[in-house]
Amino acid sequence: MLHYTTYRKEGSAPWVAFVHGAGGSSSVWYRQVRDFSAHFNVLLVDLRGHGDSAKAKLSASNRYTFSDIARDVVEVLDDLRIGSAHFVGISLGTIVVREMAEHWPDRVRSMVMAGAVMKLNIRGKLLMRLSVWFRTLVPYMILYRTLAFVIMPRSNHREARNLFIREARKLAQKEFNRWFRLTADLNDRLRLFRQRDLGIPTLYIMGEQDHMFLPSIRRLVAAHTASSKLVVVPDCGHVVNVEHPRLFNHTAIDFLKGLGVRG
Repeated sequence: MLHYTTYRKEGSAPWVAFVHGAGGSSSVWYRQVRDFSAHFNVLLVDLRGHGDSAKAKLSASNRYTFSDIARDVVEVLDDLRIGSAHFVGISLGTIVVREMAEHWPDRVRSMVMAGAVMKLNIRGKLLMRLSVWFRTLVPYMILYRTLAFVIMPRSNHREARNLFIREARKLAQKEFNRWFRLTADLNDRLRLFRQRDLGIPTLYIMGEQDHMFLPSIRRLVAAHTASSKLVVVPDCGHVVNVEHPRLFNHTAIDFLKGLGVRG
């Protein structure tokens, strides 16, 4: 089972579960824990191969899917006897959250999607294709560092960029390759997500400078107006919760409380 950490609030507070992106770990949420745990029960998970889940005994297959990764998170909910939770995802973690909503919609009460990845633009597709070609020739940290600089290129993105690079160093080469293989089916999966509005309340929090992903999220929210809302954070890149934690926390908590969620 995945490694997880909980912060429990007295009483019958609802659960908010946090899902990090590829190459990260639950440590990327360190600026969220205090504010969210004042209102909710908080669950942090390390996805397979990441953080302390690198030691977890999971399926040893050389290839797995986003559905497999989402199922790992559901197993944690089952272990904690959590019927449903509000989910907060960052970057590729938003794909895991959306995959959960696709297969287990009764477990997902709402979604807060930060730096959401719902479509790859031409630059993103080219970058992923080149990375797949070169991943057996170039050390994986060079590839990851390159991806991090392309996605988070500005000086004000440095802290978030360095955090993800530092966490990615803990990944084994084999695990990095497994995650990279997920990109083979990514375009079809994201197309389905954009087409299907599940009706689950969803807040997208995107940085104004998130040049690779913000345009597609604007179009998605325009198409899913009944269930989705977009907040764009000025002077901010891809990893909103690290670059502007106070604004991120305030916006996400207000969204949850607006749904009638009380802690």
